[in-house]
Amino acid sequence: MKVGIISDTHGHEKRWALAYEKFFKDADLIIHSGDVLYHGPRNPMLEDYNPAGLAERINNCPVPVIIAKGNCDSEVDAMVLEGPVQTPYAYVMIDGFRIVATHGHTVETDGEKEAMARHLKADLFISGHIHTTVLEKRGNTIFLNPGSPSLSKREDKRSTVAVLTDEKIEIVDIDCEEVLMHMELKG
Repeated sequence: MKVGIISDTHGHEKRWALAYEKFFKDADLIIHSGDVLYHGPRNPMLEDYNPAGLAERINNCPVPVIIAKGNCDSEVDAMVLEGPVQTPYAYVMIDGFRIVATHGHTVETDGEKEAMARHLKADLFISGHIHTTVLEKRGNTIFLNPGSPSLSKREDKRSTVAVLTDEKIEIVDIDCEEVLMHMELKG
């Protein structure tokens, strides 16, 4: 199993393309935890802002892409994406591993996330929204925020995504491919 995990692309096509080529092209599945196309009123438009191009890349992606709706994802965005934009969360089971992906703007606190994860019996709970990375295990659930490949709010401004395999979860810098955080999975 290999799952690419991304969030908060905000219409930046080249950042998606870089993450895909370096980390996701041999994945079984890609999970996007929201804020796919629109840059959002509080975010700057970077030079590679091209939501139509990003939509085309996602629509033509040979790897299936599961999308959870973010606060910047509108109905018109969902109209140009061929796959469904799921709300308030996406639920995936792969190789018996339960994954819940939500953007995070409706379940912001750790307590709200833990309650949702417990109710859905999630092994992995993915959120985005804050553009920073999180990787920690609480109780029986791993909580992951892959950060953003486009508009990082990490202190070091690194652009990040995550990769899940049978053995581990890694958060990686998409520019230099350095593993910034990792967690081994017990099989």
